[in-house]
Amino acid sequence: MAFAAKRLENLPPYLFAEIDRKRDLLLAEGHDVISLGIGDPDMPTFDHIVEKMKTALDNPANHKYPSYAGAPRYRQACAEFMKRRFGVTVDPNTEVLALIGSKEGIANLFPAFVDPDHYTLIPGVGYPVYDGGAIINDSLSYWMPMNDENAWLADFASTPADVLAKAQMMIINYPNNPTSAIAPVAYFDQAIAFARKHGLLLVHDNAYVDVTFDGYVAPSILERPYARDCCIELFSTSKSYNMTGWRCAFAAGNAEAIKTLGTVKSNVDSGIFTAIQDAAIEAFTGPQDEVGRMCDLYQERRDAVLAMLEKMGIEAVQSKGTIFIWAKVPAGYTSAEFAEKVLMDAHVIIAPGTAYGPFGEGYFRISLAIPTPRLIEALERMQDIM
Repeated sequence: MAFAAKRLENLPPYLFAEIDRKRDLLLAEGHDVISLGIGDPDMPTFDHIVEKMKTALDNPANHKYPSYAGAPRYRQACAEFMKRRFGVTVDPNTEVLALIGSKEGIANLFPAFVDPDHYTLIPGVGYPVYDGGAIINDSLSYWMPMNDENAWLADFASTPADVLAKAQMMIINYPNNPTSAIAPVAYFDQAIAFARKHGLLLVHDNAYVDVTFDGYVAPSILERPYARDCCIELFSTSKSYNMTGWRCAFAAGNAEAIKTLGTVKSNVDSGIFTAIQDAAIEAFTGPQDEVGRMCDLYQERRDAVLAMLEKMGIEAVQSKGTIFIWAKVPAGYTSAEFAEKVLMDAHVIIAPGTAYGPFGEGYFRISLAIPTPRLIEALERMQDIM
């Protein structure tokens, strides 16, 4: 007897499932497998945040149901972060909403803003939840073209008229996962103008805003003129503060959109454990020195990986942000074939580009979120089989 809804049949095959199966076979045979496939920081959450959490756990007031929208003090801290980091003023009562991680926020965008059989414009390579959220909501995805030629900037301007007629939302993400591309402010201005012209909610997933290199400082789309008319932006503690397991984020921007997203959330979840919100307040408002040191370490790893890939004759995007390297597969392989070869011959897991969308064919992703000696060892193993 089958119990799954038919919509789940439309979810694309999960490429990592087969990789995981083969990894498990190799581990069972006693092989040492190194994973460069997961974007989960290897560094712990910063000490001052953990200490704040310990104190918050002892407060009985935090043991009750949390506020659906986020504790007022949490939303105030989010607003203070926006002011300090970007010079953007948002109303913590109407323009900020707590999220149980940005993944949850993204998934809830679809029932909030997109009707069944209508479109969301999503990056041609991007976070899989962009498409998965649409499928689960019985809505449609239009993959915006992205490639080397357009510097991995999602091409919304070429969207066909019949798609635009049924489009309700557009998602962009810079610094970009998986390509590590960054966007100039002119691109954000063009996206805002496009969204306003076509009546779209524009969502900017800004999860990697503070993981940047070479002096680059990533902006908020809410800094741009008219952004508040049509935009919301998602921020997360996961990568900026090594808090992936804490599941704590927020959305900011257009007040009507924030209210609508909050309506969906109040019907499907009960908010973030308030002690975690207190820890996140410390992250947003406390010392930021460790964020800089973390980025310095990622930059060192990035430089080492790029140098080794160059020795192998593999081209890669010269990233200025994120914890990933996006590189071309060698001639003669598809993305999936090269990932399988590296796994079986070098016992190293890399992510095939097609796991992130149709425009990822011909590329693979390496995560920098692994201790440096193991990262170097993995690249040396790859070099040995090339």
